[in-house]
Amino acid sequence: MIFTPAFLLLIVIFFIFLVIIFFMILAWFSFAPWVPTRNRDFERIFKLAKLKPGETFYDLGCGDGKLVCYAAKHYQAKAYGAELALPLFLLCLIKKIFSGSKNLCFEFKNLFKVDLQNANVIYFFGLPETINNKLKEKLEREARPGTRIISYAFKINDWLPQLVDQPTENDIPIYLYIKA
Repeated sequence: MIFTPAFLLLIVIFFIFLVIIFFMILAWFSFAPWVPTRNRDFERIFKLAKLKPGETFYDLGCGDGKLVCYAAKHYQAKAYGAELALPLFLLCLIKKIFSGSKNLCFEFKNLFKVDLQNANVIYFFGLPETINNKLKEKLEREARPGTRIISYAFKINDWLPQLVDQPTENDIPIYLYIKA
């Protein structure tokens, strides 16, 4: 049987598709599906974060990295993103190259393996079960006192938020916690 170049290309594309699907499923079961933070919520997030130049911003499960890039560009922060879905991580790397910023760092890493001790602000979107059954313990163990922790959409059980930003009923709630 002779394989034509078109057939070989089809096999390669199919293989790449399978790899992409595998990593997307892995990310889904690790923390949450990819749900991009709405651009219109950036201002609300950073108003709560009170991010200052030179501080370190972590986005756990950063998706396409747009919030990390925003933190570096608009706040001159050291901005770090961890992403486990390979296609999204590759998109982050492309954005880093085109941004020209030296304050951006993206890692292809499970967010539960990220050391949070240097963070001033930690941002995430996760499913309630995963936040409360896994991430909460990690935050309690690793985040320094005074760290601002921002959860997009879901609260952390048994923690009292400093602020909840939800201007209207149609807006996604954003929770600010400050590590004691």
